[in-house]
Amino acid sequence: MNTQISVPGIRIRSANDMPINPNGRFVLYWMTAFRRPSFNFSLQRSADLATRLQKPLIVLEALRCDYPWASDRFHTFILQGMKCNHQIFQNTRVLYYPYVETRLHSGKGLLKALASLACVVVTDDYPCFFLPNMVRAASRICPVRLEMIDSNGIFPLRSTDKVFTTAYSFRRWMQKHLQDHLCCVPDPNPLDSGVFPHAESLPNDIIAQWPQASPHHLNASPDFLSTLPIDHSVKPVGSPGGYAAAHEKLERFLDSRETYHLTRNHPDMDSTSQLSPYLHFGFISSHEILARLIQRESWSTTCLSRQVTGKASGFWGMGEGAEAFLEELIVWREIGFNRSFLQDSYDHYHTLPGWVRATLSRHANDPRPYEYDLIAFENANTHDSLWNAAQNQLVREGRIHNYLRMIWGKKILHWSHSPETALSIMIELNNRYALDGRDPNSYSGIFWILGRYDRAWGPERPVFGTVRYMSSRRTVQKVRVKNYLNQYKHAQKDG
Repeated sequence: MNTQISVPGIRIRSANDMPINPNGRFVLYWMTAFRRPSFNFSLQRSADLATRLQKPLIVLEALRCDYPWASDRFHTFILQGMKCNHQIFQNTRVLYYPYVETRLHSGKGLLKALASLACVVVTDDYPCFFLPNMVRAASRICPVRLEMIDSNGIFPLRSTDKVFTTAYSFRRWMQKHLQDHLCCVPDPNPLDSGVFPHAESLPNDIIAQWPQASPHHLNASPDFLSTLPIDHSVKPVGSPGGYAAAHEKLERFLDSRETYHLTRNHPDMDSTSQLSPYLHFGFISSHEILARLIQRESWSTTCLSRQVTGKASGFWGMGEGAEAFLEELIVWREIGFNRSFLQDSYDHYHTLPGWVRATLSRHANDPRPYEYDLIAFENANTHDSLWNAAQNQLVREGRIHNYLRMIWGKKILHWSHSPETALSIMIELNNRYALDGRDPNSYSGIFWILGRYDRAWGPERPVFGTVRYMSSRRTVQKVRVKNYLNQYKHAQKDG
């Protein structure tokens, strides 16, 4: 893959109709989704504009208190990333400005104040959670051009206007068009190629009203977190956030990738990459992960199959472990971004395929073998020890082993009053506790449980109809879970 200096036009959108102001003091990059200093098209675009306009570059990374499901867990993970960014940007010409709200709405007006001094504002084009609405609101108060840059995945969001309904159809399309996009890679070091003035400081009145986050804030100390109006019952996890931590996870996974296809489904072996939270918070990019994998595999584009078959293996010409991983990183991750970008109601029940809604409707009044409500599920108070262990891992660590996440969701469907209720419970639990929740990829996983991207399966069963059925008993027979059950059979107690 060859690094491309300028950002492809297909990844650039204007959020408003305002012009660039060449007389502004600086270029402002409002970092919201791609919280990293490398392989970041948004940062690269900002550096390109700063070079063209010969203006300093300001990077604003802000953390508000009132995002949905705000908690000590997510705040800590984000703050750890901000601390890492602060350390990295200190050695550049960029002025990095971390801002953390210490009370509700204390950051109101900061973006408008900075934008009024800017030539242009660049931000991240992320198609999920509250971020699209936040950018739309910003576009109405921004007095200069507000550009949205897509640095989400290997394929640009606008590379197709088709919403794919199966992994097979997306995979075929991916195999046909991959080479068109493999050469369009963000610069690993976007600040090295730009030549723009060093940013000195912000105006005193802005600093006085919106003080920069202190080291105490960025350390995410418990005494600081306790003062914030966020959910303190969802505790931080042991895995740290940030760009450096993401790299450590990646290198550890690459060392063991060769057996990934054999071990990934066995919870006792815990051989998954664990990169999903870092991708969700933008601490690392798909492009960088792919670049490092290519280096390890000594791969080139000549290895790609010339056959467009839609098959999940054999296309890349890499080892089986690497190909199985790329199926997750590109096909299953980016099919979720495809839907989130093109369908605003991606998280609504009515967007399930017609055959799914029809079969679940026919079985809506079937007796449930067990029926639990949100509180029982949240507290892992079910009759099923495997399900309880998966829920305990989610609450304790902010993740569920990839394979067990499927059975976790299938049993919520099986034991809920209705499929609509099951969907709301899955979304609530996943978004409240999972580090990689609130993401197109995690919504794909939840909706796959209900039949999205899947096909009808026989025989027709109670509750499920022809939606794919899974059982805990069969799972225990199929994969290794003995150590997993011992590790997570009890809920973690505070203190």
